[in-house]
Amino acid sequence: MAIFNIISKIIGWINQSIAVIGITGGVAVSFFNVVARYVFDASLTWASELSVFLFLWSVFFAAAYCFKKDAHIAVTIVLDVMPTRIAKVMLLISHVVTLIFLITVSFYGYKYLLLVIDLDERSIDLWNMPMWIVYLVIPISFALAAYRVLERLYVIAITSHEKILKESEAEHVLAEMGIGAHRNKDNENIQELNKMVKEVEKKTGGML
Repeated sequence: MAIFNIISKIIGWINQSIAVIGITGGVAVSFFNVVARYVFDASLTWASELSVFLFLWSVFFAAAYCFKKDAHIAVTIVLDVMPTRIAKVMLLISHVVTLIFLITVSFYGYKYLLLVIDLDERSIDLWNMPMWIVYLVIPISFALAAYRVLERLYVIAITSHEKILKESEAEHVLAEMGIGAHRNKDNENIQELNKMVKEVEKKTGGML
């Protein structure tokens, strides 16, 4: 549906933007603090804490975005040897468990956020900034991640069990290079390369 596509794009834009701004800002602040300390002998008391908070927001929102790309590390060796019907059920169960975990963390993160607001906790080094601003990352990022997992659950549910097991991350890289198995069915060298990738995936438990 169009509305869900719009929501998905908005969430993706939020995740990517905050992740990029957080990592860029964190690196910039850390670099500026190093220069100030060793060149001008004037270390900034707030820089260390600010960089940590920026990295924190970047990591949490980047992790939420990875759920959209299904880019989190997963050991698929068990799924590879299972019949496709059982593999689909296992995927559904694992995603449901993940969804419950994310929703739970988001909910209790929100509860803790309310506690921090009531206690009026503030950062001493960072201009007396209210700490609820920092802790806001937990309920928001985990809620967005839960939405992504819900999307994946829907896709898995409507996908045929014969097609449920996706190509590995290494195979995706090969496909992006234009040497994927599906695009080069008649090329024996490419077929051999893809076969080697599958063998290595099995031996490494999908950690390639």
